[in-house]
Amino acid sequence: MSNNIVRNTSAITVTNLNKTVVTQEGELTILNGINIEVKQGDSIAILGPSGSGKSTLLGLLAALDTPTTGEIVLDGVALSGLNEEQKAALRKQKVSFIFQSFMLVDTLTALENVMLPAELAGVKDAKQKAQAMLERVGLSHRLNHLPKQLSGGEQQRVAIARAFICEPKVLFADEPTGNLDSVNGDKIADMLFALNQESDTTLVLVTHDLHLAQRCARQLVMENGHLSEPAANQSNTTQAADGKVAEVS
Repeated sequence: MSNNIVRNTSAITVTNLNKTVVTQEGELTILNGINIEVKQGDSIAILGPSGSGKSTLLGLLAALDTPTTGEIVLDGVALSGLNEEQKAALRKQKVSFIFQSFMLVDTLTALENVMLPAELAGVKDAKQKAQAMLERVGLSHRLNHLPKQLSGGEQQRVAIARAFICEPKVLFADEPTGNLDSVNGDKIADMLFALNQESDTTLVLVTHDLHLAQRCARQLVMENGHLSEPAANQSNTTQAADGKVAEVS
């Protein structure tokens, strides 16, 4: 992996990223010419209609998928040229992912679910750290409960504790409040941003929730495979002539 290290202070740099797939109808372009830079500790929301390519982009940024062309540099490491084993090692060292469907292991308790990534990473005091994280998200009384014994909001809190236990450089979240009611959704968002700020973790989330997106430092819009950013949020790009939306570059 050392040969792929790039001198870069950004958490994520994406250059001319494209993703196409072959269907029965022919070649389908999912992502087209994506360019973006995300600073360490930043919070980014990606908005857009279903099928616009949001989740595909998230998977590529997290090294869960491979682009057709283009380059992604994740915390100073260029993903191109890494094999699957190296990508898995990179994810273990630098990345956590929160899923809309929680993705907890049904046969493990809340404590064991949170301990799991720490144990896989070789953290010696995994149990103590897991207990502390669950206390941080208000679940110290649910340590030995299985996921099926927890509410949706409690399961997502377990997922957040699990995501932060290894202190990731970058946290990706795919519709983190999508399966929750508004009250629980707000609570989860509060925890997510509090932990993001406390640990200086870069947060990149996909959401349909405009209220959640507006809590992020930047909001990007995905439509028909193109990524754009409202002019008011841009710091390193020229504002659009009409004052509305400009292509991210």
